[in-house]
Amino acid sequence: MEDDARKLEEGRLYNKDHFISEKVNKTSDHNGGGNAIDHDHEEKNKVAVVATPLEEEQIKGNDAGGSYARIDHSPWNGCTLADFVMPFFLFIVGVAIALALKKIPKINDAIKKIILRTLKLMFWGIILQGGYSHAPDDLSYGVDMKKIRWFGILQRIALVYFVVALIETFTTKLRPTVLEPGHLSIFTAYKWQWIGGFVAFLVYMITTFSLYVPDWSFVVHNKDHGSKEYLVKCGMRGHLGPACNAVGYVDRQVWGINHIYTQPVWRRLKACTLSSPSDGPLREGAPSWCTGPFEPEGLLRMVKLDSHACRVTLRLKQWVSMGFVLIVIAIILHFTDAIPINKQLYSFSYVCFTAGAAGLVFSGFYLLIDVWGYRTPFLFLEWIGMNAMLVFVMAAQGIFAAFVNGWYYKSPDNSLVHWIQKHVFINVWHSKRLGTLLYVIFGEILFWVVVAGILHKFRIYWKL
Repeated sequence: MEDDARKLEEGRLYNKDHFISEKVNKTSDHNGGGNAIDHDHEEKNKVAVVATPLEEEQIKGNDAGGSYARIDHSPWNGCTLADFVMPFFLFIVGVAIALALKKIPKINDAIKKIILRTLKLMFWGIILQGGYSHAPDDLSYGVDMKKIRWFGILQRIALVYFVVALIETFTTKLRPTVLEPGHLSIFTAYKWQWIGGFVAFLVYMITTFSLYVPDWSFVVHNKDHGSKEYLVKCGMRGHLGPACNAVGYVDRQVWGINHIYTQPVWRRLKACTLSSPSDGPLREGAPSWCTGPFEPEGLLRMVKLDSHACRVTLRLKQWVSMGFVLIVIAIILHFTDAIPINKQLYSFSYVCFTAGAAGLVFSGFYLLIDVWGYRTPFLFLEWIGMNAMLVFVMAAQGIFAAFVNGWYYKSPDNSLVHWIQKHVFINVWHSKRLGTLLYVIFGEILFWVVVAGILHKFRIYWKL
């Protein structure tokens, strides 16, 4: 029946008859009572979930992923368009490391630059995703330090950049300036990068499949119904479902249960909502972990392979063949259920699949632009890439939209951004979903392409 527990968590087993209530404990503290559940214990052959209905919660979706779930992040296993963004970005970070550090001849200068850039990325990550900024719709700001989110997208990039850049800095002089012919030269010349990647692989795999995950609890705060504490019973190893995986356990121990992301994408699983794969109210009898926190950008992630792969893309033939090999490995692991492709866990198959795809895409652009000379059609990518930090902060994190929303008439919902969304896109097409998608394409992506092009014309860049 442990297979049933895994199917339940992944949303493949959601018939109401399978929701077996083993026990519901009443607990109390100064904030009030709560519900406790016993969840797929290793020595018990039952699937235990909360038997009482949870509060309905509708998560707002103001972007294309919120309107079209198929291009949003996968609720758990699988890979969608949005799941390629982070690995591709890490891929380019690795390429940039290899090229940028060549311009700094002294090791001490390179180390100072690496440390400073890492601290800048950490600072902006905490400001933008730690909870201080509520952009773009909430015009308030500030964060309770008891609930600040310590880890996020920029923090992870900072950590990856720091480790990979240091390896690159200390090993540059240890390898030949010209690679010898042969397929193995890419392994011998960059042996320290491969060793670093292999060590990260071992740490991740051993921890994921060997670390004992004990029971854990969390508190859900509701303005109308007070606070409720939920207990998730685990007591297992090697589980790859949402509730009892080692990745989440490490983040809860390192950062603290109150300092990790509170709206994980697993809320869109069939086990949690009838609206799956879209956001929606929690279904009656949904497992309590559906409301639990989970850090998608946490500490224990297989990011080193992506970053190391970036370094070897400078050898086109080797990388094309390696990209195909990585994709084949990922597909075999996924469809045999050995290690499913999972962005939230950064599973090994996910890393192989996205690293291979990134390498093939990069190789394709290299051929089109550098070899065949088709640069003009892709200039917009160059503009955005040279001002990636500006676009990320102002567009992806909604800072510019929040600034515009701050100038409203009578009501915060009556701002220029909301007016454009409603009257130029949604009302014209008589569809909120299609209107939202078109707004993202033209009102956000195309808008920032133009802005990045203008800034490039005047040589204005936001560099860290």
